[in-house]
Amino acid sequence: MRGNMIQLGYYALWGALGSAAFALVFSVLAFRGGREDLQTSARHATWAAAFFTTVACAGIVYAFLMGDYQMEYVWGNSDRDMPTFYKLGALWGGQSGSLLFWGWLLSMYTALVGLRHRKDHVRLMAPTTTTLMSVLVFFLALVLFGTNPFRRADFIPPDGVGLNPLLQHPAMVIHPPCLYLGMIGFTVPFAFAVGALVSGRLDNDWLKKARLWAVVAWLFLGAGNILGGWWAYLELGWGGYWAWDPVENASFMPWLAGTAYIHSAMIQERKQMLKIWNMVLILSTFVLTVMGTFITRSGLISSVHSFAQSNIGYYFAGFLLASIVVSLGLIIWRRNELKSQQHLDSYLSRESAFLFGNLILLGGAFAVLWGTLFPMFTEAIKGNRISLGPPFFNQFMIPVGLGILFLMGVGPLIPWRRASWSGLSKVFTVPAGLLLAAVAVLLIFGVTHAYALVTFGFCAFVTGTIFTEFKQGIQARMRSQGENPIAAFFRLFTKGQRRYGGYIVHLGVVIIFIGFAGAAFTQESETTLGRGETWHFRNYALTYRGLAVEQTPSVERISADVLLAKNDHNVAVMKPRKDWYQKNQQLASEVAIHATLGADLYLILASFDEKADRASLKLYWNPLVSWYWIGGLVMVLGGILVLLPLRRRQLT
Repeated sequence: MRGNMIQLGYYALWGALGSAAFALVFSVLAFRGGREDLQTSARHATWAAAFFTTVACAGIVYAFLMGDYQMEYVWGNSDRDMPTFYKLGALWGGQSGSLLFWGWLLSMYTALVGLRHRKDHVRLMAPTTTTLMSVLVFFLALVLFGTNPFRRADFIPPDGVGLNPLLQHPAMVIHPPCLYLGMIGFTVPFAFAVGALVSGRLDNDWLKKARLWAVVAWLFLGAGNILGGWWAYLELGWGGYWAWDPVENASFMPWLAGTAYIHSAMIQERKQMLKIWNMVLILSTFVLTVMGTFITRSGLISSVHSFAQSNIGYYFAGFLLASIVVSLGLIIWRRNELKSQQHLDSYLSRESAFLFGNLILLGGAFAVLWGTLFPMFTEAIKGNRISLGPPFFNQFMIPVGLGILFLMGVGPLIPWRRASWSGLSKVFTVPAGLLLAAVAVLLIFGVTHAYALVTFGFCAFVTGTIFTEFKQGIQARMRSQGENPIAAFFRLFTKGQRRYGGYIVHLGVVIIFIGFAGAAFTQESETTLGRGETWHFRNYALTYRGLAVEQTPSVERISADVLLAKNDHNVAVMKPRKDWYQKNQQLASEVAIHATLGADLYLILASFDEKADRASLKLYWNPLVSWYWIGGLVMVLGGILVLLPLRRRQLT
């Protein structure tokens, strides 16, 4: 049975590629002839492609669970002693498996699109299906001919090499699927946009159909970024959670562009404006997802997250170029039909606030893109690679973040079309008052860091806006429906899920920014201690109590036992350690963290001397980091509120 998995998986890949190609051809024919029967055949073929890719993925997972090391991919990414949990996640732990997983998710998205929109007009759905299948054919062909995970080894090894130690963490079993669901998910609204451009059906119908898929993709991609930061914070041992690493940037850029698209689409739905702009945004978002896969898999940019260097980067570069050319060509072709009849009535309006926010988000995305690709340009021009570190990105992105945060507070309170200064002075009384109060209190307590003051002030401002919106909604329902405040609060969500769920998302972003602001006050220190010695840091005392050694069949663990006391009270035992993975000869650090809402104490075992029983420890004091994780959770919950309770009429 083990050996048969290779053959079964190989044939399943061919079945998936054949089904996707069949769906592509028949959707083209369906569009040209306007034939529903051919589109039905194409839809059935997309389901067949989903079935075959599922079989292929299941074959790899089964091979991991059974320890079938004659499959090179299984041998290179697992071993007998690896927990089952990580064997499941090993499917996307390497280059070829992750690409197959990518193709499987895309096939499932396509199958769901076909199921959900099976009764929609063939003129829109046929080119939409063609687009989705074109992308799927590319990925499946890449897997089959470029990096086949079902390649057979020349001999059957007794054991595997093992998964990269950095990937053996619960977050890495959840984080990549979330990112993939987000990045791949944006292919669906992109396909609807292409379908609208090809068919000429440029009313709001495509936008409404794409809305659900865009929000789902945005939600997964945001959650994936948060989980990636959590993994980096726990596993990389440098005291932070975001280092502007190229692969981090690869998933952050489409999230920024996707955020701009989701907000801009609201203006088109309501005001019939920004039609070309929305096309540019969703096409840019898709292109940035392809750019992300290129960055991750080309080997041209160095990153702790990236896969090994391979020649498939050239295929991605070609696909990326083709996507850009086709997208721009379609927009230019339909430019006259995309012109909006409506225009901005005033720069002092909600439409303008949305547009300014879009420009800031897109500008931030392309600043990150430039900083990420800069080493490639310098190497091509000068022959040596020059990387741009966090100072470059922070120089641009801190103002971008603060600009977006400020507009989050301004936009909801400004009326559509045109506002007056006298009217704004009334609605902004509470938010502006909270901003001034927050800054005054911080100054009283000695906070003078400029960016921190502005961030906390804007957080208070946006919180005031959200409070004002909920207050007005509750009062309106109490007057019109005679409801009590609690009932009115909950009815706001059942009657206006998109609006008030969006405010919960904004609240999550505010909490995230509180976590960001804490980074301004980070402190670090290091020392070397012998057994029984105590290290005093701020109001903490850390007493080193010796080394502990633990040996397992595959890992040797050496940890430092440190008693943490605060204000003369013992609060925790911290055990930072070094893990030596014998099979793949890799060393990994495991940090110890004492987390509170106020600050994290982040302890690293830098080095040790077993004979002398001494340990060198590095300590980071990270204020407000927990608020970053809490804000991410609130943001995700807000996104779920936007999605789950919506009526069908709001989603289609």
